[in-house]
Amino acid sequence: MIYRSGKDFRDATQKRVLLFGMSGLGKTYLSNMLREAGDWFHYSVDYRIGTRYMNEFIADNFKREAMKVPLLRELLMTDSVYIASNITFDNLAPLSTYLGKPGDSARGGIAFEEYCRRQSQHAQAEIAAMLDTPRFVERAESIYGYHNFICDTSGSICEVVDAENPSDPVMQALASSQLLVWIKGSDAHKAELARRFDRAPKPMYYRPDFLTALWAEYLTREAKPADQVDPDAFLRFGYARLLDHRQPRYAAMARWGVTVTAEEVAQVATPADFDDLIASALDRRPLENPTTTA
Repeated sequence: MIYRSGKDFRDATQKRVLLFGMSGLGKTYLSNMLREAGDWFHYSVDYRIGTRYMNEFIADNFKREAMKVPLLRELLMTDSVYIASNITFDNLAPLSTYLGKPGDSARGGIAFEEYCRRQSQHAQAEIAAMLDTPRFVERAESIYGYHNFICDTSGSICEVVDAENPSDPVMQALASSQLLVWIKGSDAHKAELARRFDRAPKPMYYRPDFLTALWAEYLTREAKPADQVDPDAFLRFGYARLLDHRQPRYAAMARWGVTVTAEEVAQVATPADFDDLIASALDRRPLENPTTTA
């Protein structure tokens, strides 16, 4: 790790931290708080995915839909209108909309084969965005003068790396340039995340083998053809399983860094609180994982 103790972190002239864990546990809250304080560069992986690596896919999908409307078709064919997504740190809806949900098109679904194709695009984009992180650490300082760097990762980061492999190129690139910090939720957090998701299901990324098995299980359970599946019902069906599936993968990533709890994150209100949080996590790490060497 790039910091061996809490004192190392507190004394560092450059603080470089990568946050990972399920969406909804505080990654973006901490990142926004640090950015707004003025001393931290905020690198949002989802923003990078949507604006750099999937922007053209997203815009083309908008255009396909627009071409179905006679007036818009005429304007597009004569270059009279411009269609683009407007992704921001706080609004990633264009990316989520493009990922979509499999199932009945009358209820907003897309064909499972197309869904899998978009999932693959997202995986490649996420890997590329993660590998960009070390370069953005350097850019943040050399161009903008930021010495401190916070990386706000996608909840699906654990699906596109193999943290059990010490030679995994993405894990090596990340761990050599930043301190990896897992925000770990409790069973109560898991239940609350599931309740939130049930109210408003949103597109997710799944590992291909996990998705294939999940889809087959759901079709068998519902005894429906794929084009009659309720897209939101399928997402709700898979979400709790996805939470369980990701926990050991996050835990494997945490062995490359440190762990904090969502309860601890909820107590952080200032950059000084954040420094205390990370320093404490570093100082207790040998007790949590005594066989690991830095």
